[in-house]
Amino acid sequence: MDPLDALTEIAYLLERERSSRYKSKAFRTAASAIDGLSDAQLRDPGLRRRAGIGESTFAVIQQALAGEVPERLAKLRAESAPAGGEELRAQLKGDLHSHSDWSDGLTPIKAMVDAARGLGHEYLALTDHSPRLTVANGLSPERLRAQIEIVRGHRGEGFTLLTGIEVDILDDGALDQEDDLLRALDVVVASAHSKLRMERGPMTKRLVAAASDARVDVLGHVTGRLVEGARGTRPPSEFDAREVFAAAAASGVAVEINSRPERQDPPDDLLALAIEAGCLFSIDSDAHAPGQLSLLDYGAARAEAAGVPADRIVTTWPLDRLRAWLERSR
Repeated sequence: MDPLDALTEIAYLLERERSSRYKSKAFRTAASAIDGLSDAQLRDPGLRRRAGIGESTFAVIQQALAGEVPERLAKLRAESAPAGGEELRAQLKGDLHSHSDWSDGLTPIKAMVDAARGLGHEYLALTDHSPRLTVANGLSPERLRAQIEIVRGHRGEGFTLLTGIEVDILDDGALDQEDDLLRALDVVVASAHSKLRMERGPMTKRLVAAASDARVDVLGHVTGRLVEGARGTRPPSEFDAREVFAAAAASGVAVEINSRPERQDPPDDLLALAIEAGCLFSIDSDAHAPGQLSLLDYGAARAEAAGVPADRIVTTWPLDRLRAWLERSR
């Protein structure tokens, strides 16, 4: 197989499994290092001394040149088998929660766009973080305005990159960005990232305020829990889920089914309550690297198992219907 394709796919699959960012970066760096080289240059033993080529990446290149599927790639492919939910996954047309290296993502915007196109997405929302989340390099109003102009340049040929933000829900339920910017964006995902152990009453009030806000489209990873992974575990926030979901249903805000395996948010019992409340849903990847866009597989499997009606999942909607919903309160 083509060595460049092999290196790129390995990087993608390492990102999907949320491996160390340094591992995936090594394979992307090697892919850039050999881009444009001839087979003869790739077979030259001196390639091992080229900047960006390490022992592992050199082995992948040589195995690919020999007509083999490189061992590293074959192993990753086997480990990334579908998690179920294939019927619903096939209906998903896009993703409303993703990040680039403008905040805490690992790659430039174009790499995210290329990966979304490769998955057959009709649309992707770029939702980098808001200013208060300094640990994630949140975007100031000035940086967000600059990003909007770049995002609007990634449209055409059956794909649209939507402007967006993952805006922090402040302690009192207010949103961490200027009002005019929030209203100008295509997609606003509102998420709590701090004081997740707030008492039940204040947390309920905080989330109800966000779910009732006319500027919000999606309520992101609503409990904030972590159930596995390198960051350890974290219990879910405590709040009156019936009250929060009733507010979301009344305002037409979608409850996010976050596809990251370490989140599995909302939990199954809350997902059932949101279905009962009549909520809309958005199956999102919360991708921070190109390979993580395919985590939608996991979200689709959870939604299908829970019996979420496909027509109530906004990311199954074509772009024109999605836009009509997004513009309902702009």
